[in-house]
Amino acid sequence: MFRASSLSTQIHTRKFLLANLSRNILQSNLHRDNKNSEVIPIRTNYTSSTNSQISNLEKCILAVSSALTAFCDPGRGDMIATLGETTGSIFINRMRDHMLRDKTGRRILRERPRIHSSTIDIPYLSSLPLGTFGKEYTNFLDGQNVTPDTRVKVQYIYDDELAYVMQRYRECHDFFHALTKLPANVEGELALKWFELAQTGMPMTLLSSIFGPLKLSSKERERLFKKYVPWALQCGSQCKFLLNVYYEEHWNKNIDEMRNELGIYLVD
Repeated sequence: MFRASSLSTQIHTRKFLLANLSRNILQSNLHRDNKNSEVIPIRTNYTSSTNSQISNLEKCILAVSSALTAFCDPGRGDMIATLGETTGSIFINRMRDHMLRDKTGRRILRERPRIHSSTIDIPYLSSLPLGTFGKEYTNFLDGQNVTPDTRVKVQYIYDDELAYVMQRYRECHDFFHALTKLPANVEGELALKWFELAQTGMPMTLLSSIFGPLKLSSKERERLFKKYVPWALQCGSQCKFLLNVYYEEHWNKNIDEMRNELGIYLVD
């Protein structure tokens, strides 16, 4: 009796070890560079700021309320962020898939760099020559009197990798401004939303693109749809997927060369 029990325990133990070995092999392969088969250490986990998951009904209520609040007050970045998280699950998966298909994208997912004043040297970037990506980025920050620390932390995405994709997308927003040279006024933000719509398909960008122009004057609205929207849709759909750019490695690069490499051209 004892031997049978002991044998059963050994069998279960072996099954457990084999299952864990298989899972470790899969994880190792997922984070392996296909070109040179070099395994890069897996990064620390990124988790959303909310541990308890919400129901689909609660998610719908949050989506509707955040959309209405953001429409009435476009300055509520927290509501725009909530709208993006509660409506974009399919598209965030697609964004992650875009990154997994690209060598640099895979490396970003492995290493999970963050854009924050504690991770980038703002004074150093400000000292770079004019025309470099780092200098143009800090010029944008200074012009808008903002810092990299203003981006809201993801709350309602519970898969840690997808939460990181959303956080990275959010933290790269000011890089997009620097590369496209779009101002941070209402027209510029709406033009960038159309650009991001072409890149990501996120419902949040679609809603902002449709309802945001209602806040503009008729002259501004005409300029938006005649000048900015055609450029944003064409440039955004033709250029490189911008989450596959390791921006932190390009501070010293000439920004015009960087635009050419990424396929970004400025609006006339």
